[in-house]
Amino acid sequence: MDEVRPSSGAPAHGLVPLFPPGLQAIYGECRRLYPEQANPLQVTAIVKYWLGGPDPLDYISMYRNAGCPAQDIQEHWHYVSFGLSDLYGDNRVHEFTGADGPSGFGFELTFRLKRELGETAPPTWPAELMQGLARYVFQSENTFCSGDHVSWHNPLDNSESRIQHMLLTEDPQMQPIQTPLMLTWTNAGGPWLITDMRRGETIFDIDPHLQQERVDQGIETEGSNLSGVSAKCVWDDLSRPPEDEEDSRSICIGSQPRRLSDKDTEQIRETLRKGLEFNSKAALPPINSQRQSHERPQSRKDSLESESSAAIVPHELVRTRQLESVHLKFNQESGTLLPLCLRGRLLHGRHFTYKSINGDTAITFVSTGVEGAFATEEHPYAAHGPWLQILLTEEFVEQMLGDLQELNIREETKLPKEYSWPEKKLKISVLPDSVFDNPLQ
Repeated sequence: MDEVRPSSGAPAHGLVPLFPPGLQAIYGECRRLYPEQANPLQVTAIVKYWLGGPDPLDYISMYRNAGCPAQDIQEHWHYVSFGLSDLYGDNRVHEFTGADGPSGFGFELTFRLKRELGETAPPTWPAELMQGLARYVFQSENTFCSGDHVSWHNPLDNSESRIQHMLLTEDPQMQPIQTPLMLTWTNAGGPWLITDMRRGETIFDIDPHLQQERVDQGIETEGSNLSGVSAKCVWDDLSRPPEDEEDSRSICIGSQPRRLSDKDTEQIRETLRKGLEFNSKAALPPINSQRQSHERPQSRKDSLESESSAAIVPHELVRTRQLESVHLKFNQESGTLLPLCLRGRLLHGRHFTYKSINGDTAITFVSTGVEGAFATEEHPYAAHGPWLQILLTEEFVEQMLGDLQELNIREETKLPKEYSWPEKKLKISVLPDSVFDNPLQ
């Protein structure tokens, strides 16, 4: 899934001057790419969102792209959304922010799908997929950024395909970007990042040794810029008896958690944002920091901030607690990222956050070089409401990497898996998805 950042500009050739400026800008870019397809097939919202309809995208244009045989780029369908940016400039959907502000949410979505042999019309399921992503953006006011990972947990086309998640980047034709790993292999997308729903191999299956060596070498020398993921995860405070419900950690499967305060949510958001920056010294924003956003109106929220993040308990009354012993629980997909978290982030002086998709639970691993954390070497496990921080020394990280080595194996493993470090009072379980999907069972 790609994104394009629309901007206003001179009217495209042949367009009526009174054409709405946002539509004009996107149509003009599409006309530049597809001069022979002035009237592409479109999926159109029957009742527009601004008239009370359920679909935020007014239109999704579908173009036939011939690819580029000289670059081994296959023929495909190219989908372009209209509606996440401000198409009309008259406040019917988005607040008009002027020339210096973002256009609506500041981006549109594109998607490229391999054209199957004999296929004469583009499948429409990508349009519904894009509407689903747009509904999420409009309802949560979370924005997408290049590099975001979207966990769909289901085949994108509702088939038996193994393609069940999405990476977002900038459209390679509308706004080029360099992503060497996936650009290298035609079967994994190629330079134009084309999705093939029939692809059964991962990039590691295509060339296991070369790709794994390249990834391992990059992680070893440069670390990872992935600072967090949405995940199926929970944590338990083993320091307190289970009957101590009033002051014990209330985040457990089957219970109603305290919600993250706005300030905690903002800090986690900033944690993930800073993970994408190349700083010499990693830092977590302080809990008492005030929200600062000069890039977009305050009504817009970046990814990871939840629409339900208003605190049930006032922020000032939620104290930071030091815990003696904790139990972390992950599903298999999240568990397999633990080696990356440890080797690619903590060994490079960085941090990594798991944000639960089932609630406000968050688990942040921090190294001793991260400033602003409320977990310390003296008290390595600390919680602020439903947000747990775990500080791991380099020596302990190396020990954990050895003990968790089997999680590097990509094949399905028998669950549950239990890992325990009694001297550190830390326990990790990797559990089936059903435990998280059906918490009361």
